[in-house]
Amino acid sequence: MLAAGNSVVGYVKPKRWALKENKLFPHQVGFTAPPQDFDAAPSDFLRIAPETVGVHGRMLHLPGYTHQLSQRSESFHLLEEFVECMANNGADVCGQVGTNWVHASGTTPEEIRAICERLSETYETPFHMAGYCLVEGLRALGAEKIALNSVYYWPEWRDGIARFLGQAGFDLVYVANFVDLGLYDDQQEVNAKTWIFPGEIAVESMQRIAELAPNVDAYVVNGMPNFRRADGLPRRMVSLECDLEQMVGKPIVSSDSALYWRIFKTLGVAPTTRQGRLLSTLS
Repeated sequence: MLAAGNSVVGYVKPKRWALKENKLFPHQVGFTAPPQDFDAAPSDFLRIAPETVGVHGRMLHLPGYTHQLSQRSESFHLLEEFVECMANNGADVCGQVGTNWVHASGTTPEEIRAICERLSETYETPFHMAGYCLVEGLRALGAEKIALNSVYYWPEWRDGIARFLGQAGFDLVYVANFVDLGLYDDQQEVNAKTWIFPGEIAVESMQRIAELAPNVDAYVVNGMPNFRRADGLPRRMVSLECDLEQMVGKPIVSSDSALYWRIFKTLGVAPTTRQGRLLSTLS
């Protein structure tokens, strides 16, 4: 089984973080994202969190990174380095952004669960991976039959996360990315958008998925796509899910909302703003 790295034998989290007077915030969250992505997750999470929550981000340094699955597999050990760093600095929980990490090395859901559990126990700090949080979120909602909106994902990425969800026991009724859905002519056109798309693409892609797979328990949106609103500000699925769920009439479990849900659940707190079906279970 793939390991995240070589765990520090006999690691002990600094005892000072057990004392609330030594912490800046009662609840401290550490995020990491794929190399070379200025990621919205820490900002998005903080916008919906109680004021008792503080967030810190740490980029993974991987020179020459070009978003290849092989590069994620080869740098998997950096995730353990991230968790150790956050534990040393007083994080109460760590979140890893980027759905592809869970399947890039051909790992199964059970293997990823074991890796997260090992790192959490070793560094005395719960560690959650976005891709596995999709599995946990769907199970929490009791979903069995699902359709996957694979948004901007390259075919290799799309097929990888579909395999992973299938191995987790879900019945994938339909799987499609933006090209499959006829929203763009080819993958090169999608890649040129650098993960940011017109706002109407969020609506159109969910409408088409719902029409093609109406008889499901939930819709899944992988990755971290951004959609520009009228004033040009990009927003992720977590900001759109309430309206989109109303439109399709089913729960939508996205990578960002599932990760935030799992982190909030670990902390024992809930979002302070209106949210979609999964995050609303915490209220």
